[in-house]
Amino acid sequence: MILYPAIDLKDGMCVRLIRGDMAQSTVFNNSPEAQARAFQDAGCEWLHLVDLNGAFAGEPVNGAAVQAILGATDVPAQLGGGIRDMATIEMWLDKGIARVILGTVAVENPDLVRQAAKAFPGKVAVGIDARDGRVATKGWAEETDVMVTDLARSFEDAGVAAIIYTDINRDGAMQGPNVDATAALANAVDIPVIASGGVSSLADLSALRDCGAPLNGAISGRALYDGAIDLKAALALLKG
Repeated sequence: MILYPAIDLKDGMCVRLIRGDMAQSTVFNNSPEAQARAFQDAGCEWLHLVDLNGAFAGEPVNGAAVQAILGATDVPAQLGGGIRDMATIEMWLDKGIARVILGTVAVENPDLVRQAAKAFPGKVAVGIDARDGRVATKGWAEETDVMVTDLARSFEDAGVAAIIYTDINRDGAMQGPNVDATAALANAVDIPVIASGGVSSLADLSALRDCGAPLNGAISGRALYDGAIDLKAALALLKG
């Protein structure tokens, strides 16, 4: 199971939100590339990047910060936020992003996900962010009637590389991940699932690892910045 350290970008800085609320942001590093290097130096195998401003704007906003991270590190990075057309997908892949995450368009334009996954095998993931089992879009600002498992199953034959499942109510709240819902999703589809939201201790990582579902990995942000999770210890735990 892979641990993906999260770097959420707002106004060019590395921040964390509580339950996706842009008004409740804490700046943890004003140099995202320095933060990325620190994660790499600790031994991480991947980085998880989110353009928070872009998620609301519907187009890339923190591009300079993303490029600075790519220039400062060698590990692969996945990026979500504001990626809603093929031109933006191609742009980021050309610049060195290893995997783009499509969230809002997975609901609003699923054909784009299919086209992109076919054009760029292994480089397109679907981000499914949900409150109480229902998918939210546009930076989590809009809730839909689409159910998580229904959306995931609709991409079973599309060739997407992964599903990143976030329980919004847990995100940044340091209350633990929704292990049951994540395991249920992973057992319902053949697409690799990455857990996100609320991962705040080594015990949480152990619970996800041992949940009875074949999870690809877990994303953690605030707990790494707060020191609640030691990255080297977490990597050792998941490899062991």
